[in-house]
Amino acid sequence: MTVLAAGLALLGSLFFALGAALQQFEAARTSPAVLGRLVRRPRWLLGGLSIAAGTALHVVALKYGPLTLVQPMGVASLLFALPCAAALQRRRPGARELAAAAVIATGLVGLVLVVPTHTGEPHLSTAEAVVLLAGASAAALALYVTARHASRAVRACLLATGAGVLYGATATLTRVLVDGEWEPWFLLAVPMPALLALALLQRAYAVGHFGVAFAALQVADPLTAVAFGALLLGEPLPTGPVSTLTALVAAALTAAGTAALARTTPMSPSHEATAP
Repeated sequence: MTVLAAGLALLGSLFFALGAALQQFEAARTSPAVLGRLVRRPRWLLGGLSIAAGTALHVVALKYGPLTLVQPMGVASLLFALPCAAALQRRRPGARELAAAAVIATGLVGLVLVVPTHTGEPHLSTAEAVVLLAGASAAALALYVTARHASRAVRACLLATGAGVLYGATATLTRVLVDGEWEPWFLLAVPMPALLALALLQRAYAVGHFGVAFAALQVADPLTAVAFGALLLGEPLPTGPVSTLTALVAAALTAAGTAALARTTPMSPSHEATAP
């Protein structure tokens, strides 16, 4: 069953990466890159279906294998995404580009593995849910405003980080809905940060630095979910010198890889680069 779980997780990562590459390909060619325009593009919708398929495969993989195996496999989507995006642009990914992605993936695996598994039932009060949504929205807004005055690579990183924060908030709410105690209005609240995240991510993709944007998303989403889980749900954080050191080294690798990727990944061709 473990081999099956690993295979499903890897296949899910491939679908997720392909979907992201397809959506970025269209976002970079749509001005402005807003959802109202993008949903009329078949290739962008196909990317959404591919992402949905990847997510479903990841969920099924969790039924056959432990989280400590499946989650690191999900990190492979970054390594799949760059070749997919390069193929759409009719070029070959550079060796330095793939090396930077591998460094980021290594750091992400390290971060995933040091987070302890929480088996308790999560609970989120109305006040805590408001704090969650308000905090994520404020952080995303601050990143959006800051991105307006940044260089293209930094802009893509900031916008995708904002999307990752909103996705992390969505994941936290979803975890409570699936496994814990919740208020009925949570069901209506879940789509809001998810839609805002999707819109912000398309802006990040439209800038043109796909590798940077996708890497920032891959980093911000799980870290935000872990942070909200620790602050609001009482979930544990890494403890002890070994776990702490591993987390610090993994974070440093992730940051260094993202910076290197910003310098090595070429701009995606587009009719017109859109500003946030």
